[in-house]
Amino acid sequence: MLGASLNVSVDLLKEAVRIDVHAGPHVSPIWIGDGVTDATAALLDSQRIGARRFVVSSPAIWRFHGERVARALGSSEPILIPDGERFKNLQTVARIYEALIRAGADRASVIVAVGGGVIGDTAGFAAATFLRGIALTHIPTTLLAQVDSSIGGKVGVNHALGKNLIGAFHQPAAVLIDPQLLATLPRREFRSGLYEVIKYGMIASHELFDRVVRDTNAIFAREPEVLQPVIVESCRIKAEVVSKDERESDLRRILNYGHTVGHALEAVTKYRRFRHGEAIAYGMLAAADLAVARGALADRDRQALARLIAQLGPLPPIVDLSIGDMMEAIGRDKKVVAGKLHFVIAIQVGATMTIDDVTEEELRQVLERVGLKR
Repeated sequence: MLGASLNVSVDLLKEAVRIDVHAGPHVSPIWIGDGVTDATAALLDSQRIGARRFVVSSPAIWRFHGERVARALGSSEPILIPDGERFKNLQTVARIYEALIRAGADRASVIVAVGGGVIGDTAGFAAATFLRGIALTHIPTTLLAQVDSSIGGKVGVNHALGKNLIGAFHQPAAVLIDPQLLATLPRREFRSGLYEVIKYGMIASHELFDRVVRDTNAIFAREPEVLQPVIVESCRIKAEVVSKDERESDLRRILNYGHTVGHALEAVTKYRRFRHGEAIAYGMLAAADLAVARGALADRDRQALARLIAQLGPLPPIVDLSIGDMMEAIGRDKKVVAGKLHFVIAIQVGATMTIDDVTEEELRQVLERVGLKR
């Protein structure tokens, strides 16, 4: 029976799409396919990843997927931490450290992060810093994590004054992306991930952008023949960018499209009002408005972006938020380098540029036009 199970796992990996992220001498493989969760142990065994395996997840995620993951890994009790951006902090990381220490984890151990972006970022930061670094594997359970946060090696936590201000680069030993895990994802969380897919369309693929416009209903229905290609293309784009610029010295900045304003929205609302993708949607609208005002983007492209964002569903309100508070949060953004804010704008659907001469008054006008209060 064990041999049959192993053969099934190997077959799942053979049928999956593999995309490699090249980060210096390190190759970080992404496996995408229905059921690849069940091949986790076979993959880790074949790559000799982690003599001991510690799952980090949240209570809610574990209720949905714990039985399947535990069966796939043959593992014992997981380390469960609270989910949500307001819990993505050093206090939560300390809980992971304590559990690892009490269990006798060593440098031959691996953390298997099972959850969305918050779980992946937090568990990843613990992996990057525990004993100066142990192996990390992701099993992302949200669309946003599958197309974005689990890929590329960025791990970290928030500070009360800003998002992701404390972090590291720590490439995962493997990422297993199983679209089947999205079946239990609430519509709002799924939609949050789709805004990141739109981001990839805006920065690198007009065809992907058009596909989301054309196949919105089928994507929301999670039809495998429509959903998986969207995930694969998003992962390909991010893998290509990260492979060329792992540490965000140049090209990787394009992945921050929409994130300057988006991260500020999350910070000023103390990470309680917005799903990450929703904040990024507003950020993309602001970036498009700025690009049109500067004559860098045709207004028809801005309108196409606004229509698609509206097509996916409603965004939380922002009319009560202060432009002054937003400006303070933007000033603390990690994309400020040597006193200059590096701001990514689209110049057409599928292409971007980075500018570093945005004035405070320009930003204030953009935020007012998007809907914030003076």
